[in-house]
Amino acid sequence: MLFNSLSFAIFLPIVFLCYWFATKGNFKLQNILLLVSSYFFYACWDYRFLFLLIFSTLLDYSTGIKMHGAKNQSMKKFWLALSVCINLGFLGIFKYYNFFASSFADGLSLLGISSSFVTLQVILPVGISFYTFHGLSYVLDIYNNKIEPERNFVDYSVFVSFFPLLVAGPIERATHLLPQIIKKREFDYTKAVDGMRQILWGLFKKIVIADNCAVYANTIFNNSAAYSGSTLVAGALFFSFQIYCDFSGYSDIAIGTARLFGIDLLRNFAFPYFSRDIAEFWRRWHISLSSWFRDYLYIPLGGSKGGTWSKVKNTFIIFIVSGFWHGANWTFLAWGALNALYFLPLLLLHRNRANIEIVAHGKYLPTVREFFNMIMTFGLTVFAWIFFRASSLHQAFSFISHIFTRSLFSLPEILPPELLFLLAFFIIVEWIGREQQYAIARLSQKWYRPVRWGFYYGILFIIVCFAGKAQPFIYFQF
Repeated sequence: MLFNSLSFAIFLPIVFLCYWFATKGNFKLQNILLLVSSYFFYACWDYRFLFLLIFSTLLDYSTGIKMHGAKNQSMKKFWLALSVCINLGFLGIFKYYNFFASSFADGLSLLGISSSFVTLQVILPVGISFYTFHGLSYVLDIYNNKIEPERNFVDYSVFVSFFPLLVAGPIERATHLLPQIIKKREFDYTKAVDGMRQILWGLFKKIVIADNCAVYANTIFNNSAAYSGSTLVAGALFFSFQIYCDFSGYSDIAIGTARLFGIDLLRNFAFPYFSRDIAEFWRRWHISLSSWFRDYLYIPLGGSKGGTWSKVKNTFIIFIVSGFWHGANWTFLAWGALNALYFLPLLLLHRNRANIEIVAHGKYLPTVREFFNMIMTFGLTVFAWIFFRASSLHQAFSFISHIFTRSLFSLPEILPPELLFLLAFFIIVEWIGREQQYAIARLSQKWYRPVRWGFYYGILFIIVCFAGKAQPFIYFQF
């Protein structure tokens, strides 16, 4: 069930009305409704994997209680290890087994040893990386005495399975979401309207920008040898806007939907393409995942403390693991390693926290230096996205080699004027609203009501008239 589908447009109002009216404000009944609705939502993808979700939920719920009641540290470690190993084991089997098996066979063939291996002909359960990380953060927080286990199984299950975030995040923390689930929630009209506004902007980003960019990005990447260097650059740019608007659009819809039910989810994007360096970019891109790896991997490894070698090692570990989280392909590992190379000079020169505030805070325009830094950072990011999008390292290097030819200085063969206009409109709105939680959060709040509603209907009109060919959300594959 896609957020931009007719079925979701029917599903959401029904759940919303039942949640606020049929339950008569009883938050225990509301949680039961949310759980049943979330399981139905997930079963619409593939009901067979619903049992895997329930098993993962039962596992972390039980081990969390056992860990908290353990009489000694060794038993506490045992229950933690059990949860971590089983969770990562399922993730490894479904997501990474074929990659490791084929890579091992390729390594043997380089040594002149022939081998055969059995691949698993199974599809990747949608959202497995996200709900696995929900559960892992929960048990790790219990182990580190940051929280106590939740005894109510329904409440804990809603934390793991809440349908807006179930299949593509944001990756929530028990410290943030569980306290909202276990208390009474009152309907807040202002919060609900704000949620609808964020949903509208998320749909615009996904349906208009991402889906239209996807058509041209796919055409260019799938036939890269046939196009000029300038066209390949255009293809990389189209993909850069596609992946940002696809994933941040999903996050906007998820966060806005949760707000309709009186629940606040973690922010996932903070205008990353306006970053002035790579460190700032990673503080603004997929925030829930970046902070997860920071808190549960980077800091336990020692973070930026210690000597130069320790800093280099930890930086490469976290970026390569982040790349590998996205998919079982050498291209994702290369993407992660490349971002580590981008990040290291800033870390070693103690410049990784030089840009904390959003660019041109309180101003209409950036300085020349800020503008130059944004362009440089965006260019490095676009170059890295080539590895992310390519189907193999060979295609990525071939794509890059075709860029750096004389044809780089020719006019692109694919440059759709309508899409360029839509991208310009999108960038302007994002820039104007860059200091808010999302671009149109308060953009029109001071306008007269007819003008404000005209603006919203204008966005809706653009969505209807310029909707691209429907594309699956990119992050569903992760």
